[in-house]
Amino acid sequence: MAAHYAHTNIIASDWRRLAKFYQAAFGCEPVPPERKQSGSWLEAGTGVRGAALQGVHLRLPGHGGAGPTLEIYSYRHMEEKPEALPNRKGFGHIAFVVDDVLDAVDKITSLGGRAVGKVTSTDVPGVGRLTFVYAADPEDNILELQHWS
Repeated sequence: MAAHYAHTNIIASDWRRLAKFYQAAFGCEPVPPERKQSGSWLEAGTGVRGAALQGVHLRLPGHGGAGPTLEIYSYRHMEEKPEALPNRKGFGHIAFVVDDVLDAVDKITSLGGRAVGKVTSTDVPGVGRLTFVYAADPEDNILELQHWS
């Protein structure tokens, strides 16, 4: 089976607000058109009764015009989620390489996100020095901010 990575999806209570966060924090760029989808095909494919969603794809930085996207959608009806924890089973976080981890945390908190951990550094044998921290976006999805030297 041949495959290539396409996108990661985040279901947001306010897709426009969260999309603006990722554009401001990481330089993600919208990939038109905005999506507004519903119908029996969506209900069948998702397994969600009465599925109807709206949102946008954002091109992730660093991979050019054909790189993967972050798909941010809101469903007409959404279930609540449990508190985001770094060690919760399932998808854990989205990681971004940044120039300066402390500056990135400051930017994220100024845009409505929060710090989860404390900035720390370690030497990874054969790879280099890693400085990283976990943070969260305004809808409490966990982010890893990392810098390698």
